[in-house]
Amino acid sequence: MTIYRQTLLLVLFSLWVVLVASHGKKKNMGVTYDGRSLVVNGRRELLFSGSIHYPRSTPDMWPKILSKAKHGGINLVQTYVFWNIHEPVQGQFNFEGNYDLVKFIKLIDEMGMYATLRLGPFIQAEWNFGGLPYWLKEVNNITFRTDNAPFKYHMKKFTKMIIKKMKDDKLFASQGGPIILAQIENEYNSIQRAFKESGTEYVQWAGNMAVGMKTGVPWVMCKQKDAPDPVINTCNGRNCGDTFTGPNRPNKPSLWTENWTAQFRRFGDPPSMRAAEDLAYSVARFFSKNGTLANYYMYHGGTNFGRTSSSFVTTRYYDEAPLDEFGMQKDPKWGHLRDLHAALRLCKKALLWGSTSVEKLGDEQEARIYQNPGSHVCAAFLCNNATRTPATVTFRGKEYYLPQHSISILPDCKTVVYNTQNVVSQHNARNFRKSKNANKDRKWVMSQDVIPTIGDCHVKEQSTMELFNQTKDISDYLWYTTRVDLDDDDLPMRIDILPVLQVHNLGHSMHAFVNGEYIGWAHGNHIEKTFTFRKAIRLRTGTNNIQLLGMSVGLPDSGVYLEHRMAGIHTVSIQGLNTGTLDLSENGWGHKVGMEGEKLKVFTQGGSHRVEWTDYKEGSGQPLTWYKTYFDEPEGESPVALNLSSMGKGFAYVNGHNIGRYWVSYLSPLGKPSQSEYHIPRAYLKPTDNLLVLFEEEQGNPNEVMVMTVNRDTICSVVSEYHSAHVKSWERQDSHIRSVADDMTPKAHLKCANHKKIIRVDFASFGDPTGVCGNFTMGTCNSPSAKNVVEQHCLGKTSCAIPIERENFDKGTEDACPNVYKILAVQVRCRPS
Repeated sequence: MTIYRQTLLLVLFSLWVVLVASHGKKKNMGVTYDGRSLVVNGRRELLFSGSIHYPRSTPDMWPKILSKAKHGGINLVQTYVFWNIHEPVQGQFNFEGNYDLVKFIKLIDEMGMYATLRLGPFIQAEWNFGGLPYWLKEVNNITFRTDNAPFKYHMKKFTKMIIKKMKDDKLFASQGGPIILAQIENEYNSIQRAFKESGTEYVQWAGNMAVGMKTGVPWVMCKQKDAPDPVINTCNGRNCGDTFTGPNRPNKPSLWTENWTAQFRRFGDPPSMRAAEDLAYSVARFFSKNGTLANYYMYHGGTNFGRTSSSFVTTRYYDEAPLDEFGMQKDPKWGHLRDLHAALRLCKKALLWGSTSVEKLGDEQEARIYQNPGSHVCAAFLCNNATRTPATVTFRGKEYYLPQHSISILPDCKTVVYNTQNVVSQHNARNFRKSKNANKDRKWVMSQDVIPTIGDCHVKEQSTMELFNQTKDISDYLWYTTRVDLDDDDLPMRIDILPVLQVHNLGHSMHAFVNGEYIGWAHGNHIEKTFTFRKAIRLRTGTNNIQLLGMSVGLPDSGVYLEHRMAGIHTVSIQGLNTGTLDLSENGWGHKVGMEGEKLKVFTQGGSHRVEWTDYKEGSGQPLTWYKTYFDEPEGESPVALNLSSMGKGFAYVNGHNIGRYWVSYLSPLGKPSQSEYHIPRAYLKPTDNLLVLFEEEQGNPNEVMVMTVNRDTICSVVSEYHSAHVKSWERQDSHIRSVADDMTPKAHLKCANHKKIIRVDFASFGDPTGVCGNFTMGTCNSPSAKNVVEQHCLGKTSCAIPIERENFDKGTEDACPNVYKILAVQVRCRPS
């Protein structure tokens, strides 16, 4: 063989090796965009996004949460990056456990989904200090979020560090990774005017700084009309299909970064709800008006563990999201949105490449049409924007019934496959069950924390000091102590008159002691954080110790000049003395940060031996008391929660893990706590002897604290005989929509989670039932055979489908109400087989 032929064969072999090695690999073309959509690795995409925050759940939960999101039709996961957990102390970084951002992004990639990285680094998010680390506040001459050199230096340094971390693991789409979008800043428009020209300059700097990181993916700024090119301005809100004025350049796509699935709650708030129908309508509306990316905030809210929630925000976060706090599917929200995503995917070609037009169908009805001229590709959205009245419209020669405030999706401009108001997916209700294993043979012991005097305090000033500057975000608590010397002439002569202690407080709450005796407490709220405490007190001749425990309930997370917010005791006086009002504001005060039990870590196994414990007896607990017990891991694999209805306010710890603030004594206007059950991740538990410690500020009863398991084994369906068939009954084939089911009759679909089986039918009515899952009632019209029909279809099965046909329910009987539109409402119970 000649040298020439040998060389040629070697070259051909090398080319073959390269081709084989590259076969099947992603084409790393990065992400671009135009006025229609994002273009990921050369392909246009419809993106259904969900916010899932890694520190609000544990790593063992992440795979299941992400898997459920994917099965719900989510193909893009959005998360903030939380500066204050990653750099709690300047220059000291933490990316372990719940904070393992790289692991979380890699899991998204393994699930076959994309990621949006919202770096902020100010994020708000109802997170302590809006995600900014407390030490940043103490940098000389700093002003947050404006054209301020110290702030810009630290913001850029952190952003650069995170970007490098992502690049090192090749996590950007331009490197073959899942990150297709990044965000800088967060809703800056809301404070920009306060900084005038400096605010405008800061926006331009932030956008240019981010683009200069060269990630190979677009950057966005949410609610930022003047986002500098090429940064995309995006919408946040409940109805961006109608409120978004659009991108600030015609070459930018319409993106929705926050569609609020409910509303986060603060202590003292009533329940927050948002109907699945309204949420679906808002998304369909946005996609009908040139939107190609919508993000649910939140898709899974999770838990604000420890002290991570912002001012007055509950430990449970966005529990009304499609996946609840425990990561379980909340239906019908999860299922109804899954079906919406499937319907929109059937419209993909038309939405991404079609020409748009609008046809008026009535005063408040319209058709929004996407069509490729010269082809069969066509999709239509028939919109009834009337909020109270249904309508029948004619579109292309055919009549369509539209319920109030609804949109019907026609992927071929002819066939209705989905209506936002007609929920075909199942419903469920959440149950909390007392654990047998965890609540047996439990014994509580207690230890009251120290009530200091001024002599116990090392930090002394003439006047009371601001709380945040002293606690520095390491504790909620700051003691203020002083002493007052009185003689007989100072005290009231009459026994029916007592002096009154008056304390004006900047927030958030306060307990008061005089000479070690508990006097009472008061607090503000999330609207008015300041308050005034007034209480009659008993004083003695000689020295009197005034001991006030100032408390925060999270740092603020929004608004201008965060670095200048204040809390704690402002002025103190004693009224009603013979000598008049005694102003103690400049009396000389001692200050002490934190509770003694916090410093000794009495909530850990080792620290719990550092104090003396006594047996708890009913009613014997005092304010500021630590309670301790042990419990075994609850049976099964269901999520675990702690019912704290019998307690007041404080913190709960399991095996040393702070599971968050509780405040069940703060009742909403409905007379109930904003949150009674508190999530204990299974990852925090061991089979036996789990240490449970409560720090109770008031006077709760730990004997009634219960460890619970959580399930959604109550599942339901509410379907009328005029509902359309399930969206999965349709598919697109060669630009045509065709049915893939032999029977297109509407059906009630039920499916138990985790391979459980239906063991009981709790309710069944075919007629005009009312109510919701977990609380149905019979109407005036009902088929007597309804329960039997459901039992025949469903008992002993993991899933079942019940056809909505009158003849199935009226066999052998006469229809007592033939002129009533019939609804089938079913409630069944699931159990492991």
